Amino acid sequence: LQGNRMRVVEPEFAFRLGADLAPRDRPRTQEEVFAAVASLHPAFEVPDSRFGDFTVVGAAQLVADDACCGNFVFGSAASDGWRDADLRGARVHATVHDASGVLRYAREGDGSAALGDPRVALTWLVNELASRGIGLTAGQYVSTGTCMVPLAVTPGDRVGADYGRFGKIDLQLAP
Repeated sequence: LQGNRMRVVEPEFAFRLGADLAPRDRPRTQEEVFAAVASLHPAFEVPDSRFGDFTVVGAAQLVADDACCGNFVFGSAASDGWRDADLRGARVHATVHDASGVLRYAREGDGSAALGDPRVALTWLVNELASRGIGLTAGQYVSTGTCMVPLAVTPGDRVGADYGRFGKIDLQLAP
Protein backbone atom coordinates (compact mmCIF):
# COMPACT_ATOMS: atom_id res chain seq x y z
CA LEU A 1 0.00 0.00 0.00
CA GLN A 2 3.00 2.28 0.07
CA GLY A 3 2.03 5.32 -1.98
CA ASN A 4 -1.56 4.09 -2.45
CA ARG A 5 -3.97 6.96 -1.83
CA MET A 6 -7.21 4.97 -1.76
CA ARG A 7 -6.29 2.15 0.64
CA VAL A 8 -9.19 -0.12 -0.22
CA VAL A 9 -9.60 -3.62 -1.63
CA GLU A 10 -12.54 -4.61 -3.82
CA PRO A 11 -13.67 -8.25 -4.12
CA GLU A 12 -14.66 -8.88 -7.74
CA PHE A 13 -15.51 -11.65 -10.18
CA ALA A 14 -13.06 -11.93 -13.08
CA PHE A 15 -13.12 -13.87 -16.32
CA ARG A 16 -10.18 -15.17 -18.36
CA LEU A 17 -10.84 -15.22 -22.07
CA GLY A 18 -10.15 -18.38 -24.02
CA ALA A 19 -10.84 -16.88 -27.45
CA ASP A 20 -10.35 -13.52 -29.12
CA LEU A 21 -13.25 -11.07 -29.27
CA ALA A 22 -12.37 -8.84 -32.20
CA PRO A 23 -14.31 -5.61 -32.63
CA ARG A 24 -17.31 -5.78 -34.95
CA ASP A 25 -20.16 -3.55 -36.08
CA ARG A 26 -23.03 -5.25 -34.26
CA PRO A 27 -23.11 -5.87 -30.50
CA ARG A 28 -22.39 -9.34 -29.19
CA THR A 29 -24.96 -11.16 -27.13
CA GLN A 30 -24.18 -12.31 -23.63
CA GLU A 31 -24.14 -15.89 -24.93
CA GLU A 32 -21.58 -15.01 -27.63
CA VAL A 33 -19.34 -13.26 -25.13
CA PHE A 34 -19.60 -16.04 -22.59
CA ALA A 35 -18.69 -18.64 -25.23
CA ALA A 36 -15.28 -16.92 -25.41
CA VAL A 37 -14.68 -17.20 -21.65
CA ALA A 38 -12.28 -19.90 -20.49
CA SER A 39 -12.57 -19.52 -16.71
CA LEU A 40 -14.07 -17.64 -13.78
CA HIS A 41 -11.84 -16.38 -10.95
CA PRO A 42 -12.32 -14.73 -7.58
CA ALA A 43 -10.30 -11.53 -7.69
CA PHE A 44 -9.26 -8.45 -5.75
CA GLU A 45 -8.77 -4.99 -7.17
CA VAL A 46 -6.56 -2.67 -5.16
CA PRO A 47 -7.56 0.68 -6.70
CA ASP A 48 -5.42 3.77 -6.59
CA SER A 49 -5.52 7.34 -7.84
CA ARG A 50 -2.95 9.90 -8.86
CA PHE A 51 -5.06 12.59 -7.18
CA GLY A 52 -4.08 13.57 -3.64
CA ASP A 53 -7.75 13.67 -2.61
CA PHE A 54 -9.68 11.53 -5.06
CA THR A 55 -12.95 12.11 -3.15
CA VAL A 56 -13.33 15.70 -4.38
CA VAL A 57 -12.19 15.62 -8.01
CA GLY A 58 -15.43 14.44 -9.64
CA ALA A 59 -16.47 11.59 -11.88
CA ALA A 60 -14.88 12.85 -15.11
CA GLN A 61 -11.47 13.16 -13.49
CA LEU A 62 -11.73 9.70 -11.95
CA VAL A 63 -12.53 8.22 -15.36
CA ALA A 64 -9.55 10.11 -16.80
CA ASP A 65 -7.50 8.66 -13.93
CA ASP A 66 -7.98 5.21 -15.54
CA ALA A 67 -11.05 4.65 -13.33
CA CYS A 68 -8.73 4.43 -10.32
CA CYS A 69 -7.21 1.23 -11.64
CA GLY A 70 -4.33 0.13 -9.43
CA ASN A 71 -3.48 -3.55 -9.03
CA PHE A 72 -5.33 -6.83 -9.44
CA VAL A 73 -4.91 -10.18 -7.73
CA PHE A 74 -6.55 -13.15 -9.45
CA GLY A 75 -7.39 -16.32 -7.56
CA SER A 76 -7.49 -19.86 -8.90
CA ALA A 77 -10.06 -20.73 -11.53
CA ALA A 78 -13.43 -21.86 -10.23
CA SER A 79 -14.23 -25.54 -10.61
CA ASP A 80 -16.63 -26.84 -13.23
CA GLY A 81 -20.27 -25.82 -13.13
CA TRP A 82 -19.80 -22.06 -12.94
CA ARG A 83 -21.10 -21.38 -16.46
CA ASP A 84 -24.69 -22.14 -15.53
CA ALA A 85 -24.54 -20.76 -11.99
CA ASP A 86 -26.38 -17.67 -10.77
CA LEU A 87 -23.53 -15.17 -10.56
CA ARG A 88 -25.94 -12.32 -9.86
CA GLY A 89 -26.98 -13.92 -6.57
CA ALA A 90 -23.58 -15.41 -5.74
CA ARG A 91 -22.71 -14.33 -2.20
CA VAL A 92 -19.24 -13.10 -1.29
CA HIS A 93 -18.09 -12.96 2.35
CA ALA A 94 -15.03 -10.79 2.97
CA THR A 95 -12.90 -10.32 6.09
CA VAL A 96 -10.17 -7.90 7.06
CA HIS A 97 -7.75 -8.95 9.81
CA ASP A 98 -5.10 -6.68 11.27
CA ALA A 99 -1.38 -7.49 11.27
CA SER A 100 -1.72 -9.46 14.52
CA GLY A 101 -4.53 -11.62 13.08
CA VAL A 102 -7.43 -9.96 14.92
CA LEU A 103 -10.60 -9.62 12.86
CA ARG A 104 -11.20 -5.92 12.18
CA TYR A 105 -14.49 -6.44 10.33
CA ALA A 106 -16.42 -8.59 7.87
CA ARG A 107 -18.65 -7.61 4.98
CA GLU A 108 -21.10 -9.35 2.66
CA GLY A 109 -21.90 -8.70 -0.98
CA ASP A 110 -23.01 -10.44 -4.14
CA GLY A 111 -22.59 -10.47 -7.89
CA SER A 112 -25.55 -8.15 -8.46
CA ALA A 113 -23.35 -5.20 -7.43
CA ALA A 114 -21.48 -5.58 -10.76
CA LEU A 115 -23.97 -3.90 -13.14
CA GLY A 116 -26.64 -6.31 -11.92
CA ASP A 117 -24.67 -9.43 -12.93
CA PRO A 118 -20.97 -10.04 -13.70
CA ARG A 119 -22.01 -11.48 -17.08
CA VAL A 120 -23.80 -8.23 -17.94
CA ALA A 121 -20.71 -6.23 -16.93
CA LEU A 122 -18.46 -8.37 -19.15
CA THR A 123 -20.83 -8.13 -22.12
CA TRP A 124 -21.15 -4.37 -21.72
CA LEU A 125 -17.37 -3.96 -21.67
CA VAL A 126 -16.84 -6.13 -24.75
CA ASN A 127 -19.44 -4.15 -26.72
CA GLU A 128 -18.26 -0.75 -25.45
CA LEU A 129 -14.68 -1.53 -26.48
CA ALA A 130 -15.83 -2.90 -29.85
CA SER A 131 -17.70 0.36 -30.52
CA ARG A 132 -14.30 2.07 -30.21
CA GLY A 133 -12.52 -0.43 -32.46
CA ILE A 134 -10.89 -2.29 -29.56
CA GLY A 135 -10.99 -6.05 -29.14
CA LEU A 136 -9.99 -8.43 -26.38
CA THR A 137 -7.68 -11.39 -26.83
CA ALA A 138 -7.45 -14.91 -25.49
CA GLY A 139 -5.61 -15.02 -22.19
CA GLN A 140 -6.73 -11.58 -21.03
CA TYR A 141 -8.48 -11.23 -17.68
CA VAL A 142 -11.48 -8.97 -17.26
CA SER A 143 -12.61 -7.94 -13.80
CA THR A 144 -16.27 -6.97 -13.59
CA GLY A 145 -16.50 -4.53 -10.68
CA THR A 146 -16.75 -4.74 -6.93
CA CYS A 147 -19.27 -7.06 -5.28
CA MET A 148 -19.60 -4.87 -2.20
CA VAL A 149 -18.64 -1.60 -0.58
CA PRO A 150 -14.84 -1.40 -0.87
CA LEU A 151 -12.90 -2.76 2.10
CA ALA A 152 -10.84 -0.12 3.90
CA VAL A 153 -7.39 -1.52 4.66
CA THR A 154 -4.15 -0.50 6.31
CA PRO A 155 -0.58 -1.78 5.82
CA GLY A 156 -0.15 -5.25 7.31
CA ASP A 157 -3.82 -6.24 6.97
CA ARG A 158 -4.83 -9.65 5.64
CA VAL A 159 -7.87 -9.58 3.39
CA GLY A 160 -9.86 -12.68 2.52
CA ALA A 161 -12.94 -13.31 0.41
CA ASP A 162 -14.99 -16.48 0.20
CA TYR A 163 -16.98 -16.81 -3.03
CA GLY A 164 -18.61 -20.08 -1.96
CA ARG A 165 -18.49 -22.70 -4.70
CA PHE A 166 -16.39 -20.34 -6.85
CA GLY A 167 -13.40 -20.34 -4.53
CA LYS A 168 -11.53 -18.17 -2.06
CA ILE A 169 -8.83 -15.55 -2.32
CA ASP A 170 -6.48 -14.07 0.28
CA LEU A 171 -4.15 -11.09 0.19
CA GLN A 172 -1.52 -10.17 2.76
CA LEU A 173 -0.62 -6.48 2.57
CA ALA A 174 2.95 -5.46 3.34
CA PRO A 175 3.41 -3.67 6.68
